[in-house]
Amino acid sequence: MIEIGRSTVPLTRPAIAGRGLRPCIVRKTSMELTSDRPALPAPIELIIFDLDGTLIDSQQDLALSVNAVRERLGLEPLPYGTVASYVGRGVVTLMRRALGQNAGEESVNRAVEMFLEYYCDHMLDHTLAYPGVAEALERLRARKMAVLTNKPVRFSQAILDGLGLSNYFAQVYGGNSFEQKKPDPVGVFTLMRELGATAGRTLMVGDSDTDVLTGRNAGVWTCGVTYGLAPDTLKTSPPDVLLDDLRELPALLNGSSEQRPVASDT
Repeated sequence: MIEIGRSTVPLTRPAIAGRGLRPCIVRKTSMELTSDRPALPAPIELIIFDLDGTLIDSQQDLALSVNAVRERLGLEPLPYGTVASYVGRGVVTLMRRALGQNAGEESVNRAVEMFLEYYCDHMLDHTLAYPGVAEALERLRARKMAVLTNKPVRFSQAILDGLGLSNYFAQVYGGNSFEQKKPDPVGVFTLMRELGATAGRTLMVGDSDTDVLTGRNAGVWTCGVTYGLAPDTLKTSPPDVLLDDLRELPALLNGSSEQRPVASDT
């Protein structure tokens, strides 16, 4: 299922008819649109993907790694879903949340080191690409593609290598590639500059509000996926496009997808 439309009253962003897309059907939310661009123009020249929860299902390996640290510190394990809710803002934030609000900086820093050591040896024990990801990337080969994640770049690159996905991407940037992590737009700006794309021809794809906010901060189009680690966060930060399956994206960008109307909240 594909949903298109981010909402406001009044709507200042006209829908586009033709190019294989029906007019944009809009739902009302608290988010205000300031752009007057049409809904998803064709062609999108650069697609920037988040990693965890978007391309790869890494929940089990992340949870096991976090709980290995907690065990060493004499703490009880956390449910996988709880750990997944902590993912998206980088490893320091992950471990700070995993240790609890009373953990001091020294404890958090020690936990980060322990996590990275364990995760380095176990990051591909259970991690796989989500169903349809390889197929979607193959069908998108004609476009420039990159990965922008808050996971450390050496782990990100190693996972993509291990899953046979690296060749699809012109560049991979991680949480330690820049001074600021997502939702700061520096990574998107860098990729657009390096790969020769404009904001109006760039799409940010991710599973969480972090990715949507990154795209908005950079002035690019945003696409959310509902199957990832933090789909509930997309309710408060709705993307321009919402997909249930990444295999819907090539058809959408190629102008051949049927889109289901988005129900109004009114």
